[in-house]
Amino acid sequence: MKEEQIIQLLEAYFQESELEDCFVTELSVSGSKILVFVDSDSDMGFNKCRKISRFLESHFDETQVFGEKYLLEVSSPGIGKPLKFKRQYIKNIGRTVEVTLKEDGKKVKGLLKDANEEGVELEYEVKEKQGKKNIKKTILHPIKDEEIEKIIVKVSF
Repeated sequence: MKEEQIIQLLEAYFQESELEDCFVTELSVSGSKILVFVDSDSDMGFNKCRKISRFLESHFDETQVFGEKYLLEVSSPGIGKPLKFKRQYIKNIGRTVEVTLKEDGKKVKGLLKDANEEGVELEYEVKEKQGKKNIKKTILHPIKDEEIEKIIVKVSF
């Protein structure tokens, strides 16, 4: 079974179940190992992953598409994985992110203030010297989608 077929199977399942806010962010099939990363517009908890895993196991067992022995892992993307879809950007508005720019690999860290059809907007503070004093200034930095290499949510403790 090809990756695209599994994605189509899951998309149909999401629409038919209470998981309509879920979407596949990454999927790989290598021999009999299937790795699925799923995110959600709301909370992506263990129960959602378990339901998706049981659905896929049932389908794979019934169709024997991977034979009797296969390894299936279903997970949420987790911390440190780049955001890939606009839906993930929107979900993470209000969180601190690090944007890596395509052109020069420069990293911009700030609070994700907005995500729209054109790109994202970050807010961060810079210090400017005015005479002998350092003044903090808040910057709103719009970044277009085509400028973005990757966005990673930064967790602070």
